[in-house]
Amino acid sequence: MKNLFIIGGTMGVGKTAVSRYLKHELPAAVFLDGDWCWDASPFQVTEETKVMVIDNICDLLNRFIRCSAYENVIFCWVMHEQSIIDEILQKLDTTQCMVKVISLTATEETLRARIMSDVEKGRRTEDVLEKSIARIPLYQKLNSIKIETDGKNISEIAEEIINASTSGKTGHFEQH
Repeated sequence: MKNLFIIGGTMGVGKTAVSRYLKHELPAAVFLDGDWCWDASPFQVTEETKVMVIDNICDLLNRFIRCSAYENVIFCWVMHEQSIIDEILQKLDTTQCMVKVISLTATEETLRARIMSDVEKGRRTEDVLEKSIARIPLYQKLNSIKIETDGKNISEIAEEIINASTSGKTGHFEQH
């Protein structure tokens, strides 16, 4: 049985960094960042592009799931609404997967510090800050395992994801 880790969280919470770390910690792992499926200039959010990005994500994830070389499939994206998670899961063949839905969370102070550090390094633009902070409360409403990232390093967060996903905590969802 494969593991499918679906890791969500607001911008700057650490999804990509933790997912990259997990890729190296878990055996036979592959990683997809949802942002890679929608990296365009100019970036446009339309009904057409929203359908396209979900189709791109699900096509790649299904290919990873079907590929015998991988035991662990790691996917991260903002996913601030349950409907986004549900739509993705409905389009995946998870009959041979244990699906683990994780939401990474952080306080406003932590996000502000992380995002401003990224702005200083040229990795993000400052307009991301208010959007990210506004989404913080949305993650508490999701059917997911919540993992607080404040004051933790990447390896500690990854360890919590691994432990939470195998400990039987509520919030993960198994689809057959």
